[in-house]
Amino acid sequence: MTSVLMSIAIGWASVTLLMLVLWLIHLQTGNAAIVDAGWAGGLALLGVLYAFRSEGYWLRATLIATMAAIWGLRLALYLLITRIIGHPEEGRYQELRRQWKTNIRFRFLLFYEFQALLCVVLSIPFLVAARNTDPRISPLEWAAVALWILAMSGEAAADSQLNAFKATPANKGHTCQVGLWRYSRHPNYFFEWLIWVAFALFAISSTGGFWGLISPALILYFVLRVTGIPATEAQALRTRGDEYRRYQQTTSAFVPWFPARSI
Repeated sequence: MTSVLMSIAIGWASVTLLMLVLWLIHLQTGNAAIVDAGWAGGLALLGVLYAFRSEGYWLRATLIATMAAIWGLRLALYLLITRIIGHPEEGRYQELRRQWKTNIRFRFLLFYEFQALLCVVLSIPFLVAARNTDPRISPLEWAAVALWILAMSGEAAADSQLNAFKATPANKGHTCQVGLWRYSRHPNYFFEWLIWVAFALFAISSTGGFWGLISPALILYFVLRVTGIPATEAQALRTRGDEYRRYQQTTSAFVPWFPARSI
């Protein structure tokens, strides 16, 4: 138990420091969206840290650390390149500034450090799996790896399709409705959630693995109710109006499905 608490304490301190550094950087750049890259990078850091400090079976620890690192670093780099470095601040963060009005810097500091705490909670599957000493990788764990590969491929494809759409000047101000975006308004969020389902399934074979189910449950809640779809769609309606309303009428919000006829 002492080693578990020490790992959590070291992990929390690490991501807290990371978010503090990113908050200071955002004060200079004026772009608060860097917190999103920090969130993904912080989770990748925790996955590797827990595996390095664990006394579990080396192959299992390596698998979960590799999955966490590849997922987190890919997402962090994608966000840095396509939405942060050389780009204006996203509308949802501009909207937060308008809503908060006063003490904006301090409120963003609290926001950044809440992301650090969230990273620690979401990293439960990494910690649990890395500590499992069983030298046998169960069929469920291999199934989780397969699901992770599928979900990673889907998320990368959705990101690539959206980026290609935005790169075409004629598409400026319009809604991406090609590829996976024809079947879901947010395929990136859907596959992101599937990745977390894969992490939880991988951990569930380990002692205390049921605690890992907290992670996909939280991700689903935030995506559907808080910072994911609600904030993204509110911004889309502000900038794209009736075109996006028609898109909402015909296309599934989350789970990919065949488009309906426009009302």
